[in-house]
Amino acid sequence: MAQNRINKLELTWIGKENDPIALEPRLLIDTPEYSYGDVEIGTLPNGKPWPGNMLIHGDNLLALRALEENFTGAVKCVYIDPPYNVDATNEYYDDLVEHSVWLGLMRPRLQLLRNLLTQDGVIFIQISDEEQAYLKVLCDEIFGRKNFVNMVSVNMKNIAGASGGGEDKRLKKNCEYILIYAKNYENLTSFKNVYEYIDMYNEYMNYKAQKKNWHYSSVIVDQGDKIYIGSTKDGDGNEIKIFRRPNSVIKSIKQVAEDEGITEKEVFYKYIDRIFEAKDAQSSIRSRIISFRNENNIEDDVLSIEYIPKTGKNRGILYEQFYKGDKCRLFAWLKDIGEIKQDILYKKNLTRHLLGYDSTHK
Repeated sequence: MAQNRINKLELTWIGKENDPIALEPRLLIDTPEYSYGDVEIGTLPNGKPWPGNMLIHGDNLLALRALEENFTGAVKCVYIDPPYNVDATNEYYDDLVEHSVWLGLMRPRLQLLRNLLTQDGVIFIQISDEEQAYLKVLCDEIFGRKNFVNMVSVNMKNIAGASGGGEDKRLKKNCEYILIYAKNYENLTSFKNVYEYIDMYNEYMNYKAQKKNWHYSSVIVDQGDKIYIGSTKDGDGNEIKIFRRPNSVIKSIKQVAEDEGITEKEVFYKYIDRIFEAKDAQSSIRSRIISFRNENNIEDDVLSIEYIPKTGKNRGILYEQFYKGDKCRLFAWLKDIGEIKQDILYKKNLTRHLLGYDSTHK
């Protein structure tokens, strides 16, 4: 690491300041016998036709240079799996080069890839621990540290018992990493979680059969009146409006079914947006609401607030939250873990695949 003339930290290595690799523009030549299907599926930002899927055979640095003319600022998602530099057997490239040489090979490719990304684009780079730390610093320099999104750990294989040990002094490895960078973090859209869908009512009945506690068991049948009683501030000094909720009515799922003469399953579908669990969630906003309640001697069982979150999935929109009791237990809504698809209410369980990304060209 070194500090350059403008007070910017960067990674340096022998040969970094050498003349850059001279790359003349290259043309991509279509091989019709390997083509299949439609050849145009849209329009590129420069007005030229988007050619659809392409499989490019050749040196990837030359291929990236060839793509620059028509695809600069046009690619929303990039995934690369560069050589790990670990002397893995490979007949197509040298996977064990001097460390500074590896960095010199990576740098121009990452620079070209950044040029190809749209302003809301993102790049995923899979790597092992041999070069991960250096690659992270190099990417901070090329993409900007503020555009670092995450580093995801990838479990490559299961290790158990004594067989998990290595033959040398190092521990056995079973993990690789994916570095994620945005072209411009401010323009990056949220990643989509990947879920496993389970029939909600069947899950509920399984809990009952096993005498387990089903947490989402309360229904706010009537949210009551909404009476403004004052405001507090969030950590950034933004207003949080607080409301009393007199005459609100809360019942159990079973009570609602008995009172309305319907099945518990019908309660789920009718009150999907009113079923909740009251949680002792740890949050700075909840602490402020508790303080406001105590300071103003408020005795209402249900309060609600309105504010505009600065982060999270509700960022930038007016959002409403409910709290119950003197400890202001936060309402966690069933609708946030459920979804109706083809008239069936499903519970969404987050899978081991932590995220998905919409890489559709725009």
